[in-house]
Amino acid sequence: MKKFKVLSNEETASSGTSLQGYINATYSQLLEVLGKPTYNKPSGDDKVQVEWVVEFNDNFFTIYDWKTGSREYTENELAMFNVGGTIPAYDFINELEKLIK
Repeated sequence: MKKFKVLSNEETASSGTSLQGYINATYSQLLEVLGKPTYNKPSGDDKVQVEWVVEFNDNFFTIYDWKTGSREYTENELAMFNVGGTIPAYDFINELEKLIK
């Protein structure tokens, strides 16, 4: 995982990213590949339950559930997460999907 660095919530703020695509993965798969989410508590408006902030090739991307309304649903049933960024996320998504089994 040399190209990927998951940031801690002390290292970053994910504001400024917008939807760039989707990744077909479960919470368990993302947890296995990326480790614990950067933000592991629901957002103030409850639209996001978990979010990873990842540095990839000097760019920042976010992986998050969107409006699931339930941490239980996110962890046990969700199979596609949103990917945010400030640039197109095609390369990031492709490289991450290679790591997901």
